[in-house]
Amino acid sequence: MSITFNADEIFEMAEKIERDGAGFYRQAAKNAADKGTKQMFLDLASMEDRHLAIFQEMRKQLGDREKEETVFDPDNEAAMYLQTMAKGHGWEGKKSLTESLTGNEKLGDILKIALEAENNSVVFYTGLKESVPPRAGRDKIEAIIKEELGHIAVLNQKMTALK
Repeated sequence: MSITFNADEIFEMAEKIERDGAGFYRQAAKNAADKGTKQMFLDLASMEDRHLAIFQEMRKQLGDREKEETVFDPDNEAAMYLQTMAKGHGWEGKKSLTESLTGNEKLGDILKIALEAENNSVVFYTGLKESVPPRAGRDKIEAIIKEELGHIAVLNQKMTALK
């Protein structure tokens, strides 16, 4: 079955991914051993919240054409598929990001998990971009990818600072 997504649907997934990322960082902050580490994770959660707001605003600015259904879907199967993809986005067979934290991880381990998730997000959005027809707003997906690359840069800086 070939499913084509419009920009609105991609932004819906992006919003879920950003909410989940913020939840992961808040859980990591909750488990943090010291104030500095806790604040770093809270700052990352705040960054995810800002990206969520950006994606929500971008979604509001979509035109009617970019929200048009691209497939006939009377049983709303595409929406269920979207939610499953957004929840897993590259984590097939793994626990959710938040569930994977036990509270015993070292800072470097948590940063590695976060980097993997952010890299998976870039791959996810890049793959989905190909499913969005140009008339439905494919160019707007590039903005999401750029935001995720920014997350990776921040996390890499934090990893470098640990060494």
